[in-house]
Amino acid sequence: MKAEIAARDGDLRLCLLLGIAAWFLFLDHVPHNAVGLLTLRNFGFSGATDLFVFVGGYTAAILYGKMMLERGLIVTATRIFKRLWQLYAAYVVLFVIYIDLIGYVARKSAAPEIINEFNVTGIVDHTIRTLIYGLLLQAKPLNLDVLQLFIVLMAFFPFVLFGMMRGPNLTLAGAIGLYVVARHLDWNLSAYPDGRWYFNPFCWQLLFVLGAWLALSGARTMRAIQALQNLSILRVAALLYLLFALTVTLAGKFPQLAALIPEPLLDTFLPNDKENIAPYRVLHFLALAFLVSHLVPQDWRGFQWPALQPLMKCGEEWLPVFCAGVFLSFAGHLVLITGPDSLAMQVLVSIAGIASMTSVAYYVSWSRRQDQKPTPARNPDEAATLVPTAHTQYEHGSTGWPDRSSQTSSRQPSCSTDLPATMPRI
Repeated sequence: MKAEIAARDGDLRLCLLLGIAAWFLFLDHVPHNAVGLLTLRNFGFSGATDLFVFVGGYTAAILYGKMMLERGLIVTATRIFKRLWQLYAAYVVLFVIYIDLIGYVARKSAAPEIINEFNVTGIVDHTIRTLIYGLLLQAKPLNLDVLQLFIVLMAFFPFVLFGMMRGPNLTLAGAIGLYVVARHLDWNLSAYPDGRWYFNPFCWQLLFVLGAWLALSGARTMRAIQALQNLSILRVAALLYLLFALTVTLAGKFPQLAALIPEPLLDTFLPNDKENIAPYRVLHFLALAFLVSHLVPQDWRGFQWPALQPLMKCGEEWLPVFCAGVFLSFAGHLVLITGPDSLAMQVLVSIAGIASMTSVAYYVSWSRRQDQKPTPARNPDEAATLVPTAHTQYEHGSTGWPDRSSQTSSRQPSCSTDLPATMPRI
């Protein structure tokens, strides 16, 4: 298992994929935005949230799995809960400022309907009660549900990681069993003032655990699959399923195309079950991941392309980027409903939002480097030992991966911290 973790530590595909998820989540959270039609959810059953949860589980398993092998369960559990507290603190600050900002804008502007649209109706009549339920993760203001889901998933991750170390296949079977039972018995967490969680954690944990399983013990299965002589058949089957998902998804948007597809088939896949993450949605994401892992190897030269550096930087600093994206999506929505609602304005809002998120990522990375700047070394060998490692960054509350500019030219940059546990300096 140490060899498997070492082989995956520093996989820049995680930076790239998490950056894509951060950008797509922002675009998806701006209503009536034509640019949002380019995101993942418009081309199949799965979307940016699926990518975000899976990569989070995969990366957390690499970091904390390595720590558990080297330092034991107790130390690892305390580090996970430390990160969980930081993640919860970031959510609390984001929640309080976010709902207060929405209420203020609704009172001062000519758009009071945004209170209902952003699910914060209780803040006007029951402010204290709404804040209390928000601290308990039961309030559901729009666009914060992904962060709420991650907090719950990380709270149970020590148990998942312990199971992965002792019996990975049995732990995965338990996650599948919980998923099946939760869907069959309709388990979910309640929300305030009514309704349920938009992302059912009893079901979404499956994708998180699948990511952890593939990171720690799924390599043998993947090598066995790659050794098959009919591997090309599997790739063709995955591609055909993606094309089928694309057709069904487009049929939900275009009645002309829907008329060509049997109605029972459309009723099976539409509307897409996002709350309980339907099995066909999980299968779609796994097929997509299977093809992407083949097309984009771990040593892909494209990671050095200048055009991809902003995207990967946003992946490195996902939490401050996500928090900024929540506010920027609200600001973009406000601009579109109060200003000229044209295609040019929608493109401008999208570009400005992504540029602002990228600026936040670069600033946070630069600020962290100033705090961790090593003291001058006497010789090159000593200087090499002063480069922050994954564990030193973790112990000092690092907010992301080591910056690529601080690595030596002979060493591949590393995504060295767990995604769901990072937080900005507040």
